[in-house]
Amino acid sequence: MKKMAKMAKIAKTTRKATRHKENTVQQQPGTYALLLSSATNAVIRVGRFGDLHLQPGFYVYVGSALGPGGVRARIAHHNRPAERPHWHIDYLRPKMTLEGAWLRYGRKSLECQWARRFAAMLGASMPMPGFGSSDCDCESHLFLLGKRPARSLRPTATRLGSTVTYCAF
Repeated sequence: MKKMAKMAKIAKTTRKATRHKENTVQQQPGTYALLLSSATNAVIRVGRFGDLHLQPGFYVYVGSALGPGGVRARIAHHNRPAERPHWHIDYLRPKMTLEGAWLRYGRKSLECQWARRFAAMLGASMPMPGFGSSDCDCESHLFLLGKRPARSLRPTATRLGSTVTYCAF
């Protein structure tokens, strides 16, 4: 009984910490890049798009949130597995852990520029061409990285925009 109470307390503390960190993200439009990790091999059906072969490692998904609620609402959405997937990334979230996100506020979407920068990183690959980029000409907005990227991403961060911040979850 004590063990179950202790586990419930830890889960409650974790939920509070996650909500607190989400609340540090501003309710403004902007561009974001999620840092996700997977500890498993899995085949995931991404709607009508096809199967993605998930493998252990670190992934980056690039997106923008220019509508109501801005980056805060979008990060909150991505921080919980969706009951009914809306975006490509929603299909992967149940098998991945959200580690953190890079954020830049502004009314102009920089997601394609960021996607090109992440694609050019040493060791980056595209696990599913076209993922998250059905509304643009990018090859993909999802990248598998050879290793966990640094939070600062320097010198990449300076090329992504002068006010990029990292928020850990």
